[in-house]
Amino acid sequence: MKESAVCASNREFFSDEYVAKAMSSAADLVYPAGNTGDFLLNVLTVLILVGPAYLANTGAMLFGKWIPDKVGFSNHKIDAGRVHSDGNRILGDGKSWEGLFGGAVFSALLMMLAHFFWKGNSAESARPFIDPLVLADSTDWFWLGNEWIAAFILGFTLGFACMLGDMAGSFVKRRQGHKREGEVSSKAPLLDTLPFAIFIFIAAVLLFRDQVLMHEDFTSSIFAIIIFTPIIHRSFNMLGYKLGLKSVPY
Repeated sequence: MKESAVCASNREFFSDEYVAKAMSSAADLVYPAGNTGDFLLNVLTVLILVGPAYLANTGAMLFGKWIPDKVGFSNHKIDAGRVHSDGNRILGDGKSWEGLFGGAVFSALLMMLAHFFWKGNSAESARPFIDPLVLADSTDWFWLGNEWIAAFILGFTLGFACMLGDMAGSFVKRRQGHKREGEVSSKAPLLDTLPFAIFIFIAAVLLFRDQVLMHEDFTSSIFAIIIFTPIIHRSFNMLGYKLGLKSVPY
């Protein structure tokens, strides 16, 4: 019974009309005239640059659920169990303070690792493995003391934006009556995925406009990644479910 519900949910996601429309129109929206290989390389480059922020949700799962379950302490729900006027929880049990800040710290640590491995790599010569701080220096607002603190703040800020986007999507879903029940998804795949991606890039535009992630060559690649984020996100979740790393495929 549960397996059939999961399969039905997966089929629904991949057959949703929005997926077909997104895939058919993506080329018109984001594909620039020119070298296909260069465009795909830029997409991969941006995906690697923004990877630490995209993985904030993994950190949230570790610090908000997995670690608390292992050590035997309860996490602290952001909505504290409060119910909205529509009768539904404001955010639900899946959103905790430990997950919010744990996800941001996880992104910060990954950004520091990216800087460590690819230090000095430029967009002109080292794609797709570019140093996220290659254009940063001591005059930038987030450079507080040294490069490692700068990398931490960059990752923490984008990771925190990811978590805020995830919460915003959860809030809207619950106002519309979409709630995850057991192994059946909320049936709102766009709200499960797009908000966190959009919030990340909004934060990047507002706070890190002069950094390599906002390089003019990557504009079309950013739009491509946003469009395909729902498919990428669901695919990784399904893989994690198949490997036994997740209890649900969403």
